[in-house]
Amino acid sequence: MVVFILVSTFVLLFVLGVPIAFSLGLSTLATMLVTMDWVPAVTTIAQRMAGGINSFALLAIPLFILSGLLMAQGGIARRVIDFSKAVVGSLPGGLAFVNVISCMLFGAISGSAVAATSAIGGFMIPEMNKAGYDRDFNAAITATSATTGMLIPPSNILIVYAVASGGVSIAALFVGGYLPGILVGLGLMGVAAVYAKRHNFPAGVRVPLPVLLKCTVAAIPSLLLIVVVIGGILAGVFTATEAGAIAVLYALVLSLVYRQLSLADIKAVLLKSAETTAIVMFLIGTSMAMSWLLAYENIPAIVANAMIGVSDNPFVILLLINLVLLCVGVFMDMTPAVLIFTPIFLPVAVELGMSPLHFGIMMVLNLCIGLCTPPVGSILFVGCAIAKTSISKIVRPMIPMYVAMFLALLLVTYVPEISETLPRFFGLID
Repeated sequence: MVVFILVSTFVLLFVLGVPIAFSLGLSTLATMLVTMDWVPAVTTIAQRMAGGINSFALLAIPLFILSGLLMAQGGIARRVIDFSKAVVGSLPGGLAFVNVISCMLFGAISGSAVAATSAIGGFMIPEMNKAGYDRDFNAAITATSATTGMLIPPSNILIVYAVASGGVSIAALFVGGYLPGILVGLGLMGVAAVYAKRHNFPAGVRVPLPVLLKCTVAAIPSLLLIVVVIGGILAGVFTATEAGAIAVLYALVLSLVYRQLSLADIKAVLLKSAETTAIVMFLIGTSMAMSWLLAYENIPAIVANAMIGVSDNPFVILLLINLVLLCVGVFMDMTPAVLIFTPIFLPVAVELGMSPLHFGIMMVLNLCIGLCTPPVGSILFVGCAIAKTSISKIVRPMIPMYVAMFLALLLVTYVPEISETLPRFFGLID
């Protein structure tokens, strides 16, 4: 009965267009009122929401949000694109490769899929349109490529998973996301290569060596942020949260050096950062309240026993978990999905011998597919707005990209070395 009330209330509110954070909170409240009085129910939710965001690790999220916005406004994206164009722009369909690599690099710097879609797409989509590339394909490749920034560190969603999992090392998750993120990028580049050949997309002009060197030198300060942030964490110089503060300072100084950011721009960036942070933290708070309710009602254990009762084959169980998460990702934002379903599925995965780090990377990659899937995928709306097209038109060119991402998901799921090799090499896991 508790599960029925919780799910039915949430679905009803979602269908009525109630924002996801309010849907989570109100459905949790409605369910709790069935088993307790009004005052204890409201008090408990308030306590769980406040306690859910009272975490030092979560302080990294507003810092990385701010650094990502500074980078998007500060001229860093332009230099990353110029570098990518100088390296692969001369290949057949080279602008598509430039788009993918730029999104991967900028995502690795900013940690935001929306920022990567806006910053890289704002430059690349109009340029690809002028070069004769299909407008719908341009929006599709930008949206799917931007999701790699959720895997390649620094990544806000990996920080959220670290909190939800109960203590998985953020540093290990950051390092573990590199190979899966690169794998997704290579898969998308493969799709772009086939698409370019089939539609005779033009090749760019090979740049002279001096131009290549100039673009490389110009991009080095931007790309060094990856070394500073991840290198500092691995060396034990600072924590992931402190790395966020370093990223803000570095991005601000670099933007001012590039003279792409005025005082008025800084004010707008701060306001946008505060708005985004408030939304994310409210989502985390209501999600943590629902997670507590699920644990209170022993739902994770019930689900774990039910899934193991279906089959004792790890291959089947992991495939079932992935299919459920794919369906969840279509309708739910990544943050609440991670906070709600980690306590449910992580015990099952651990029971099957999967490490919490491996499961976290698999889960985030899975939900990245939902991030660029209608009807909720936020980056789709950004990409379509830039390309001046509609979501219904870009779904068709996205189908092979979905296939590539799903194949990457299967490899990450069943080959743990993809996620665990680098963390083990750096001594972050046993």
